[in-house]
Amino acid sequence: MSEITFDYKTELPKLPEEPGVYRYFDENGEIIYIGKAKNLKNRVSSYFYNFNRHDRKTRRLVIHIRKLEFTIVPTEYDALLLENTLIKKYQPRFNILLRDDKMYPFVCVTNERFPRVITTRRIEDKTKGKLYGPFVNSKAMYALLEMFSQLYTIRTCILNLSEENVASKKFKICLEFHIGNCKGPCENRQSEEDYNKEVEQVHHILRGNLAPAKQYFVQRMQESAAKLAFEEAHQFKLKLDFLQSYQSKATVVNPAIKDLDVFSIVSDENAAYINYLKVINGTITQSQTLEVKKKLDETEDEILTMLIVELRQLYESESKEIVTNIPLDIDMKAELAVPQIGDKRKLMEMSLKNVMYFQREKAEREAIAASGATNKRDRVLVKLKQDLQLKSIPRHIECFDNSNIQGTNPVSAMVCFINGQPSVRDYRHYIPKTVEGPNDFATMKEVVGRRYARLLEEKADLPDLIIIDGGKGQLSAACEALKELNIYGQIPIVGIAKRLEEIYFPEDSLPLYIDKKSESLKLIQRCRDEAHRFGITHHRDRRSRNFLISSLESAPGIGKLTATKVLKQFKTISNIKNAPEDELIKLVGKDKTHRIKEFLEKES
Repeated sequence: MSEITFDYKTELPKLPEEPGVYRYFDENGEIIYIGKAKNLKNRVSSYFYNFNRHDRKTRRLVIHIRKLEFTIVPTEYDALLLENTLIKKYQPRFNILLRDDKMYPFVCVTNERFPRVITTRRIEDKTKGKLYGPFVNSKAMYALLEMFSQLYTIRTCILNLSEENVASKKFKICLEFHIGNCKGPCENRQSEEDYNKEVEQVHHILRGNLAPAKQYFVQRMQESAAKLAFEEAHQFKLKLDFLQSYQSKATVVNPAIKDLDVFSIVSDENAAYINYLKVINGTITQSQTLEVKKKLDETEDEILTMLIVELRQLYESESKEIVTNIPLDIDMKAELAVPQIGDKRKLMEMSLKNVMYFQREKAEREAIAASGATNKRDRVLVKLKQDLQLKSIPRHIECFDNSNIQGTNPVSAMVCFINGQPSVRDYRHYIPKTVEGPNDFATMKEVVGRRYARLLEEKADLPDLIIIDGGKGQLSAACEALKELNIYGQIPIVGIAKRLEEIYFPEDSLPLYIDKKSESLKLIQRCRDEAHRFGITHHRDRRSRNFLISSLESAPGIGKLTATKVLKQFKTISNIKNAPEDELIKLVGKDKTHRIKEFLEKES
């Protein structure tokens, strides 16, 4: 076992029992770990005196320590802030590191004369104006910018509209003025005061506060109406309606909640997953879910505490209340709580749902990568394997469907999908032999039994998955057939019910509801729809064929056997009419040929 070469017995007694931040250095003088502590002496000592109790990664950190430095701060919260700043600056290899927030876009309201509203990914643009964000969902950001273009006449040009340039008439109005998107401040057609009133509303909306913006349009509408400028008042009314429509599409919680930060965390052996919801005036204005790779044996409360500081700084949150799914024992300059009931509990559960979905999606992506799936088709099959909890990827799928109309001409169809694609040559039609009348369950049992008895007899490969079009009744009937063949349990089998597209498993009364947008459900639906189409086509062909046979049977002296023989050869009545007499004579004889021809001439 490696030994500790750092002289901790000499250094540790020098440590104060105060809040602070400690830094570990390696033999090259590089910082390898930064931590915070409520009590520096107790926290740092735990690394060395409990060395053998640590996990492998923490022991590896300790044996690399050659030097220790610390900074005393007034409170544990100050230690949190300093730790966060130093980790960003030095990025030690044993500390958990967050994804660089520069990759997410911000909205910037520039600080120039006649400010513009632009997007940026550079944090240094703070010197050019006020940044809002980051926006993890770029679509939401562009929807917001589109709303600004509908509500306000903010310029989009990059001209330097200084007082000197405007006074000297250096610029000319452009197309944006003529189509009503700008009021022409470049030619002094709009005052700076009037322009800045609109920019002020943009600031309010970007902060998540829509009330001042709505009041602005109400006031302008009333002013226009008082001047009898009803057309102008109507335009402000339309903008107010547009703003209210945007607000109704946002996730509104409860206006009584006001400002609130919501955090939830789940973790596994290698990583932690954190979701953050920023609530302003009862509306969720920001949401981000991220993954943090564990470097040492960090606990959930340690990771979440660090992330709360980081994300509140990033999103410039000043909320005085924070709710989480785990208790935290630290002074965060805000009230911490784990809600048990009410709207805050629902918010916390929403956050937890998001983070668990994120974790599950990551696990699915890793499973797809581990399976060697290199294309969309393989990814869908891996997703189906996970959703149905199968032991292997279902590369060979067979799906069964029954078709009959009012009990006539019952048929069944089996379609086969190989690697997620139809294998038409393996499709099969079945006409029930032992079932009389419209008995869907008995028909399904017979057809499934016939299919797999044949495969067992031919020693052919069995499918990886069987799908039954129907609910628990059809599924149970199919399972009975497999039991009689002694292969029940060897082939995964499920039923899909049409009403809510729920998936049923054998001997389980509760169905599985797969996400309606899931590619795996779409594959199951595609198999079901293809089996239905194939069965209906065969059903119609049989009805048409039986109708033609019945028509020919109406001819004097022509029975069902002769009618079936003729239609099997010529397929249609039209072909029989146009067929040479010698071909018909060769098939059924001269007398019957004469009777058929005479009958068809009378019917035409």
